[in-house]
Amino acid sequence: MPGNHEEYLLVDGYNIINAWPELDEAKNTSLEAAREKLLDIMADYAGHTGVEVIVVFDAHQVEKSRRVQYVKNGVQVVFTKEGETADHYIEKMADLLGRQEKVRVATSDWIEQQIVMGRGAIRISARDLYREVKDIVDKRRAREKKDKNEKQTIGDRVDPRIWEIIEKNMRQNG
Repeated sequence: MPGNHEEYLLVDGYNIINAWPELDEAKNTSLEAAREKLLDIMADYAGHTGVEVIVVFDAHQVEKSRRVQYVKNGVQVVFTKEGETADHYIEKMADLLGRQEKVRVATSDWIEQQIVMGRGAIRISARDLYREVKDIVDKRRAREKKDKNEKQTIGDRVDPRIWEIIEKNMRQNG
């Protein structure tokens, strides 16, 4: 699973769902809807930051479940196997990646934060990740609004070399 990335973000999926208001609200409708919304948000985050995002969900209480891993919109998604918690999987990945890569772990589980820090990872709380994601979205919206508000004339869109040719022709024929 490790690749050639400068930074990894391991996300404790259900911990984040329970901590972010809009995901907690979505969870009341459907846990699947909350998971999908989180994955969409993290795909957007990964696309803007270049960080390799791995979102881990607990399936350890599901009898005879095998670990399921797949990639969705550039985000690695992991459902743990029977008897394996998301925390345990994240700890193993922090061990594996933390020695040679920059690894951050997003969880508000205090004990988990302490364990991963001891394995070379940087902890980030659910609230801090929320702020980071919100900041990226706000900056993108502001940039889109600015781009939309800037007047665009045909002249703004014409290649400068074409303008040179037009001006040269106008001077010659002028």
